[in-house]
Amino acid sequence: MRCTAPRSTLRKIIKNHKPQLRLAANADLLVHLNFLLFLHRLAEEARTNAFENKSKVIKPEHTMSAAKVL
Repeated sequence: MRCTAPRSTLRKIIKNHKPQLRLAANADLLVHLNFLLFLHRLAEEARTNAFENKSKVIKPEHTMSAAKVL
């Protein structure tokens, strides 16, 4: 069983879901994918922190505390 997706598959996924990203031919897709996953985790953690503080707005301190956790 394969653990990683082929680069062409990753390129198609990124192109379909994030068309604003311009990937060069020599771009390392795994770096971009890891960055997008990190941003997603950071957003989820910041949203959780805001919810725990009973805030309807995600504030910079929620994001900073999430970044320290991640």
